[in-house]
Amino acid sequence: MVAIRPKVARVRAGAVLLGPAFVAAIAYVDPGNVATNTAAGARYGYLLVWVLVVANVMAGLVQYLSAKLGLVTGQSLPEAVRDRMPRPVRLAYWGQAEVVAMATDLAEVLGGAIALGLLFDLPLLVGGVITGVVSTALLLVQDRRGQRPFERVVTTLLVVIAVGFAAGLFVDPPSVSGTLGGLVPRFDGADSVLLAAGMLGATVMPHAVYLHSALARDRHGKPAEGAPRRRLLAATKVDVVIAMVFAGAVNTAMLLLAAGALRDVPGVDGLEGVHAAVGTQLGGGIALLFAIGLLASGFASTAVGCYAGAVVMDGLLRFRIPLLTRRLITLVPALVVLAVGVDPTQALVLSQVVLSFGIPFALVPLVWLTARRSVMGTAANRVGTTVAAGAVSVAVIALNLVLVYLTFS
Repeated sequence: MVAIRPKVARVRAGAVLLGPAFVAAIAYVDPGNVATNTAAGARYGYLLVWVLVVANVMAGLVQYLSAKLGLVTGQSLPEAVRDRMPRPVRLAYWGQAEVVAMATDLAEVLGGAIALGLLFDLPLLVGGVITGVVSTALLLVQDRRGQRPFERVVTTLLVVIAVGFAAGLFVDPPSVSGTLGGLVPRFDGADSVLLAAGMLGATVMPHAVYLHSALARDRHGKPAEGAPRRRLLAATKVDVVIAMVFAGAVNTAMLLLAAGALRDVPGVDGLEGVHAAVGTQLGGGIALLFAIGLLASGFASTAVGCYAGAVVMDGLLRFRIPLLTRRLITLVPALVVLAVGVDPTQALVLSQVVLSFGIPFALVPLVWLTARRSVMGTAANRVGTTVAAGAVSVAVIALNLVLVYLTFS
């Protein structure tokens, strides 16, 4: 018993260091991911399971580098970028980041509005307003109670999302052989390549990259070089691995659910169609859990996205505005889109296209900064890490360019 207690104490001490990565992981289970993953499963069954595995590994590396930058330098990624840019370039950089934040909010508010429509038959505009109000309440938790309570609330919503999207697998379990076969990289025609590009290219979200550096910095500060920093970096690596495995499992559950229950079912190109098909194939209870999961996804992701927008503005401009004003900056454009009656599926697609343009502005500086000894000191990336991160950046940027081209053509 005496020998066990120190081990338990060490486990508890390590667990206290976890949390920031789970907030960033919300970006990987937002409504856009739901639409893409269910479409992949419904059209191609288990064929593209391997894409989610690859995407998760890529995202894990990027998120760890972002967190490492925040811990080692004591700066968020936007702050580190600000110190190396002249004012005109910095303002332009902030402008594109703000447009990306608005596109992010559009996708996430839309997801919450659709979920409220499915649950309570509310118009999209009313659902969007409610989503905005709830996300503001979540942000008030962070603003007034601190980061730890905010992390707990977001992690709880992440669990709700997982239950909502995985519940159907217990009613209609996926094929084990089909799932294992889906781990073998392959395609089935040009449309499957396009869908895979969407799944891979839209995995790394710019706001999650900006935010994670601030989350790690705000939670742990800037640890002293040596054992304290090594300990925090090790804990951060564990935090990222656990969070990304969890998010990857939720995404895979979405695809497996669609592959098993919705394969070749007509009308599942949009979230409303997916919900209706789930109800028809698996029952009203599973459809209800699916809608609740989508609602939690919309609430959590839009709150995290707004938080990221505040981090970007503060970091690039050294300018803070009241929380309600910050919320309105990105919420109003999303509500305008809902008010004019834009098709929800089309709006989701267009928001992902706008996000694609913002990805290079987050990834390229991150890889460059974390590779420089003048910035990171002894914690600078090793050559192999820099090569891997560079390859991930090139792949994600290229896939997003392909996605934008194919979307418009």
